[in-house]
Amino acid sequence: MNPYLWVAMSGADATMRGQSVTANNLANANTTGFRDEMNATRALPVQGTRLPSQVYVANEAPGANLKPGPVTRTGRPLDVAINGSGWIEVQGPNGKPALTRNGDLSISAAGVLETAAGNPVLGSGSRPITLPPMSSIQIGVDGTVSGVPQGSQANAPATLGRIRLVNPPAGSVRRGSDGLFRASGTLTPDAAVSLTPRALEGSNVNAVDSMLHLIQNARTFEAQIRLARTSSQNGKAADRVLNI
Repeated sequence: MNPYLWVAMSGADATMRGQSVTANNLANANTTGFRDEMNATRALPVQGTRLPSQVYVANEAPGANLKPGPVTRTGRPLDVAINGSGWIEVQGPNGKPALTRNGDLSISAAGVLETAAGNPVLGSGSRPITLPPMSSIQIGVDGTVSGVPQGSQANAPATLGRIRLVNPPAGSVRRGSDGLFRASGTLTPDAAVSLTPRALEGSNVNAVDSMLHLIQNARTFEAQIRLARTSSQNGKAADRVLNI
């Protein structure tokens, strides 16, 4: 195969994949706790004795940008934002622990404290935090959930659980296809992780940068298609010369 055509087409494919990552980031610019997904490409050699000089372009996923997003005060008792680094441990769709920065919490009909996506928030013993019907509720800086159960005296709040706040090394954290993060190894609560009650952390996506990346990727894709078209035309012209 024409080496220029090979590079151009594999590059165009990688650019389209990168464009989908950028588009997803831009679509989540206003999603609470969203982490900007990073994308990169690199050239790799084509394996095989017949193709020693050819290369192709491959996508790589360096991970996510874990820089904290902006914090906005909401005044809502079940909203929490993590200060600095750290994660809220929740139960993933497969029943195993997962991590999130989305502190938009609510109480399900069954009394389970959960995220906006419906993932139960884990407490002591890595068990979901379950609450009785409440007259009032608040979440402390250290993740302690307390309040007044219905039928109890208003001046006698009870401690009902504590959110598991963890802080694994950044290099061990990976995003899953469900939008939640996982970390390798066994995690233990980190007392250094703290919350800002009645506030939410926004997405850390820079919308302007994402728009610029969309434009850059579109232009790169066009250039690669032009290269592929020119390479094909040159190959056909060379074939005609050889036929003569």
